[in-house]
Amino acid sequence: MKGVHFLVAYVLLASASTFVSASDPSPLQDFCVANDDDNDIDDYAVFVNGKFCKDPSLATPEDFFLSGLNNPRDTLNQVGSVVTLANDEKIPGLNTLGISIARIDYSALGGQHPPHIHPRATEILVVLEGTLRVGFVTSSPYNRLFTKELNPGDVFVFPVGLIHFQENIGSSGAVALAAFNSQNPGDISISNAVFGSDPPIDPDVLAKAFRMDKNVVHQMQLRI
Repeated sequence: MKGVHFLVAYVLLASASTFVSASDPSPLQDFCVANDDDNDIDDYAVFVNGKFCKDPSLATPEDFFLSGLNNPRDTLNQVGSVVTLANDEKIPGLNTLGISIARIDYSALGGQHPPHIHPRATEILVVLEGTLRVGFVTSSPYNRLFTKELNPGDVFVFPVGLIHFQENIGSSGAVALAAFNSQNPGDISISNAVFGSDPPIDPDVLAKAFRMDKNVVHQMQLRI
């Protein structure tokens, strides 16, 4: 009887494991070009994990195409970087295919993509120009930092859901391409989420968490 119970438990665990994935679900058709035309969608339709598909017979090559990732971006901002994401919003044909890509431009001498996480994707980054210092931090209790200096042609991987960053340590601008195993990886900036939430997190909570004066927390919330 114990053997039967073990077999049943094994089958249930094996079945459950098929539903656990670090990437988007596999498509059940050749493609599902996203339909953003509200006139074609029932007002009472339910939300789906992704986007509604338009009739495949109406798909065109333009649904799978995007140009312009070769164009430099203006990095004149507070952090000195710009992320140009090519996801299902820009390429409708990516819907349900579980991938996306981004160009990242960094200003010289300190331009960075500050600490952030992608809640739905692992990221693989390749440097095209310049020199970057990159890294990620593992989860508690170890909080171990993995960091590396990257030059053109170097590749680095950021595991899904872990805090990571990139910083330009060169004297000229830098460019990288990042690929994700999700059509919508998401991007949560740690500083913006913690100190810039709407409505704000109670300063007492943040003061205790960061072991800092509540007035300093309040000032950071005002700045961000």
